[in-house]
Amino acid sequence: MEKEQYLQVYRHSLAHILAKSIIEIFGKENVQYAIGPQIADGFYYDFMLPRTLNNDDFKTIEDKMREILKRREAWTRKEISRAEALELFKDQKYKTELIEDLPEDEVISIYWTGDDFVDLCAGPHIDNSQELMNAAFQIKSVSGSYWRGDEHRDQLQRIYVYAFPDKQQLKEHLAFVREAQERDHKKLGPQLDIFMMDETAPGMPYWLPRGFKMFNALLSYWRDIHDEHGYMEIAAPQIQKKELWETSGHWAHYIDGMFIVPEMDENRRFVQLDDPDTTGIYAAKPMNCPNAIKVYASKQRSYKDLPFRISQTDVIHRKEKSGELNGLFRVQMFRQDDAHILLTEDMIEDEINDIMDITNELYSTFGLTYRAELSTRPDDFMGDIEVWNQAEASLKAILDKKYGEGGYEINEGDGAFYGPKIDLMMKDALGREWQMGTIQLDFQLPLNFQLEYIGSDGQRHQPVMIHRAIFGSFERFIGILIENFKGSFPFWLSPVQVGIVPIRPEHNEYAKKIAALLRKNHIRFEVDYTDKNMKEKIKACKTFRDPYTIVVGDKEAAEGTVAINIRGNKQLKDVPLDTFLALCQKMNEEHSLEVYDSLDCLN
Repeated sequence: MEKEQYLQVYRHSLAHILAKSIIEIFGKENVQYAIGPQIADGFYYDFMLPRTLNNDDFKTIEDKMREILKRREAWTRKEISRAEALELFKDQKYKTELIEDLPEDEVISIYWTGDDFVDLCAGPHIDNSQELMNAAFQIKSVSGSYWRGDEHRDQLQRIYVYAFPDKQQLKEHLAFVREAQERDHKKLGPQLDIFMMDETAPGMPYWLPRGFKMFNALLSYWRDIHDEHGYMEIAAPQIQKKELWETSGHWAHYIDGMFIVPEMDENRRFVQLDDPDTTGIYAAKPMNCPNAIKVYASKQRSYKDLPFRISQTDVIHRKEKSGELNGLFRVQMFRQDDAHILLTEDMIEDEINDIMDITNELYSTFGLTYRAELSTRPDDFMGDIEVWNQAEASLKAILDKKYGEGGYEINEGDGAFYGPKIDLMMKDALGREWQMGTIQLDFQLPLNFQLEYIGSDGQRHQPVMIHRAIFGSFERFIGILIENFKGSFPFWLSPVQVGIVPIRPEHNEYAKKIAALLRKNHIRFEVDYTDKNMKEKIKACKTFRDPYTIVVGDKEAAEGTVAINIRGNKQLKDVPLDTFLALCQKMNEEHSLEVYDSLDCLN
């Protein structure tokens, strides 16, 4: 049996043991059991119970599961008719609904564990509970879940369980989970004054003062690189009339993901979305591409203007289901590191190679690696299939040349509705993979908007459009950086790079001199001029994980030096102020991942 199949059988069989234990604890008449599939690190099972479970219940349930396993009960599979199944589960409303929804010709199978517990299941399963005697499992949590994911249906209790073939694997996974919790950006972000969320704007992060300093440092670095590669940055309206989104195709293909902004009539009633005569419907933009198109189309363009590169970091909005929101990783408002390039077909390969060069430079700065996927035509594609074939062939040829045939994955049917794309998949510090950057080749929107350029032959031609983002969004990328660096960022990216601690109020004047010098050289700092105890001030800098905390007193003020506390507890004393400044400038210029703990790098 393949490892993955073995884990599926192992974990799903344990889910039946969990269900049996819940019934024995609460009584069959008090339990409605729904579904219990395996997941990546174990399984879950949904129940309707007479009371809400809490952490104190976990050991009781785990002990009951182990007690059941020790009985070494046989598992029996049986195929039954629809009528038999409905009779068998007549007191179980969720099982009954599942049976009623099965196709008429569906084979219905059940599994008995011993002679007192039965579940509706296609299997396969173990033959006897003794096969699970060495099972390593632990209840992870209990949370609410709607039946069939529908918020209008019953709310059930979902019990999550970690499950692995042996204790060592479970131990390793629990260590991984603890590490993930320590790195969790949803916890570290607010603690480090980087971002916050508020219920008045679900999935729409507030950038807090320190976090916005880091955001702007990342944005400035991004802008410098794109300026070197010939991009022109624009900003555009946040809401635009539905006619624009109808032309782009988003109204037909993406309306469920858009925030709609209808106007009111003279009676303060919202205009109707489906009224073909109204022009009072707007949408908050979920994409920037029509903005770049409008700028391109504002003037007649020549082949000499191509490639025409527009970059944008405007705020965009996309509607997500509330249960899918996840800190900065999945939000409803974000800033995409967007760019759109209009060009000729014979420029495509060189331009995508240039985009890949930018990608390599940006990712390598953070020590990140990635792999590429080719995402092809989806079912709801827009436009002519031959144009799609041409676009897919172009991207495939580029990837074949760069990575070799078979050196990348093909993700069938996952392209954008207007064109195929190269998706850049990145692993974070915990080994999780994220789709970050994307490079999309689009022959369709230039056609929809009737874009043209005057060729060298004096004739009008249609350009091709490349949509591309490299971080994906600043929000998600910063979320990954928080977790990768565990909140202890490289010097050049740290929200506050230097904390200044005058020992007593009489040292504030020297601290102000240092602050003025750092400000002049664009080094981010915070200084505490209060009469607090020095150790309290230093502790505050450590809490926020500032790379350097400089302490100044009589000696430093007299000699023009600083005493440096380096993140990680190393110290440097009697460092001339201009030497310290040179150290900071070097790390900013190099975008180093290190925080230098000696002056040797200046030699």
